[in-house]
Amino acid sequence: MTRKTVPSFYNLAWRWHFYAGLFVAPFMILLAITGIVYLYKPQLDTLLYADLMQVPAGEHRLAADELLARVREAYPHARVSQYLPPPDAGRSAQFVATLDGRELNLFVDPYRGTLLGSQDAHNNLQAIARALHGELMVGTLGDRLIELAAGWGIVLVVSGLYLWWPRGQGGAGVLWPHLASRGRLFWRDLHAVLGFWGALLTLFMLLTGMTWTGFWGKTFADVWNRFPAAMWNEVPTSDLEARSLNSAARQNVPWAVENTPLPISGAHAEHQGHAGHGVAAPQISLQQVVDIAEARGVVPGYGITWPKGEKGVFSIAVFADDPRNDATLHIDQYSGAVLADVRWRDYGLVARSVETGVMLHEGKMFGWPNQLLMLGICLLILLSAVSGLVMWWKRRPAGRFGVPPLRHDLPLWKGGVAIMLVLGVAFPLVGLSMIAVWLLDRLWLAWQPERAIT
Repeated sequence: MTRKTVPSFYNLAWRWHFYAGLFVAPFMILLAITGIVYLYKPQLDTLLYADLMQVPAGEHRLAADELLARVREAYPHARVSQYLPPPDAGRSAQFVATLDGRELNLFVDPYRGTLLGSQDAHNNLQAIARALHGELMVGTLGDRLIELAAGWGIVLVVSGLYLWWPRGQGGAGVLWPHLASRGRLFWRDLHAVLGFWGALLTLFMLLTGMTWTGFWGKTFADVWNRFPAAMWNEVPTSDLEARSLNSAARQNVPWAVENTPLPISGAHAEHQGHAGHGVAAPQISLQQVVDIAEARGVVPGYGITWPKGEKGVFSIAVFADDPRNDATLHIDQYSGAVLADVRWRDYGLVARSVETGVMLHEGKMFGWPNQLLMLGICLLILLSAVSGLVMWWKRRPAGRFGVPPLRHDLPLWKGGVAIMLVLGVAFPLVGLSMIAVWLLDRLWLAWQPERAIT
């Protein structure tokens, strides 16, 4: 009786794991390093910029308008766009302003009104780390590459688990590395064991990070992040969304409200004009906006963004370490009316889950234990990526790329195809790139058939 041979799809999974790993590894190294820098932003900022950020506590703070006047006196040609009140008694106040085409962070002693100095808003350690982490400092193209890397990272984890799955061997090299291993065996064991124990944590980091991407993240928010329409029924809104207040270097509003519309100021300005000319009343003062934030119970750490144009609004927003303290308020610049006030209570289940995941991702929810856990995950991802590259380099044949070989007579792998289809549909950019890689791989096999067979 002839025994039926069960086809092995191991090399096919290995081949896709190879393609994913070679593309993803450099991005994972970059994301892990910049992630660690941003993870320890509070400590690093205090260490590097203590002279700008820390002040001796006084008895009474000056009004926000007085601080603004001091800034405008020192920088008469600067255009102020944001104010960040001191988050605690020993911290400075901060203004964001544009001067000669540069965006500056300006620091002021809130008790004495002394200007402490300035900082380039885009050319400091944290701004650079954040911009690299989010879009490689090249705008939309970088954002799409980061999204592709994160999506292919998920392919890497799934295919890696298939390759890791025990096939009769013991725990050594599967659950822990061979203690006496050297050379390529050591790096293979290290890569496999780290990949297994870190699989769920890596998936968590990739998925929570994907929510901030410009294509998938925006689409995800538009589909799942909904607020009751009645919240905006009585408020004239513009064509701009709250996400326009965020940038690669600065996070102002929470993810949950990024797709909400910005209201319009002065909808009834014709009734507030001077001498019947229909001219809108002067803007409310900055201190009045601060008073509104305090009266509404917005927690310290919030920022106030200036109106953009005659119909713009003052926006008060805090992206809180505890997302239950998130707040986003939009204030009519003429009347001081609160046009929108969005809090945790207004978030849906998806928005609450994402905001919680993002705060865990950034290591902010539970203080240093959360930071330490995220540091461990970043180091795990970093070492896993490096060990994969070292392992590839050690096994790579001289003068060749080292693509894992593949038989021609393999039948259709229905389970593998199903998984790839699900991932391709869930992450469209990844799906399109999968088709491109598959076509290139077919061309490679047709061109060098003798190297494709095991």
